[in-house]
Amino acid sequence: MTQSKAKVEIVGKEILSEGWTKLVGYELDYTDRKGETHRLPREVYHRTPAACILLYDPKRDVVVLVKQFRLPAYLNADPAWMIEVPAGLLDGDEPEAAIRREAMEETGYTIRDVRFLFRSYTAPGSITEIVHFFAAAIDTADRTSDGGGLEHEHEDIEVLEIQLPHAVAMIEKGEIIDLKTIMLLQWVVANKVSLT
Repeated sequence: MTQSKAKVEIVGKEILSEGWTKLVGYELDYTDRKGETHRLPREVYHRTPAACILLYDPKRDVVVLVKQFRLPAYLNADPAWMIEVPAGLLDGDEPEAAIRREAMEETGYTIRDVRFLFRSYTAPGSITEIVHFFAAAIDTADRTSDGGGLEHEHEDIEVLEIQLPHAVAMIEKGEIIDLKTIMLLQWVVANKVSLT
């Protein structure tokens, strides 16, 4: 694969907001493949890395998903209680340790064997966040607590167990609109034999 001949130089940087995420405005001189240089303004949200996991019970052909309130969806007039795979920030942990912690906190499932699948930028045009994707086979004996999230973080998470074909159909109906979840449901449809 050939490298692009484009050249980038950051010529300005300003922190616009530093709260739950950090928003930085940049000015860059971008020299394109034709050799023309353009000054471009960009805004980038700096987010820490995250991980997500698909929990699949091959005996019941069931996926374990979670449902929780998402303000951006609410602001867009989409269903604000989104159905998603368990996920969370790494918080300084290695990705596998973080996703084991998040799966337990959100769903109550203790993960035995976890499989790393891939990592991906969720929105590379504006967000630095990299998400590590995992999958794990589970069964009913692995549920060791109720889940539901951490009370001190005011998480209000509903645990859902959904037949895999129904979960896939929910994508086409617009009932599952989270990209991480769509990717992992498509992955398990193509690869569920490897999780049994």
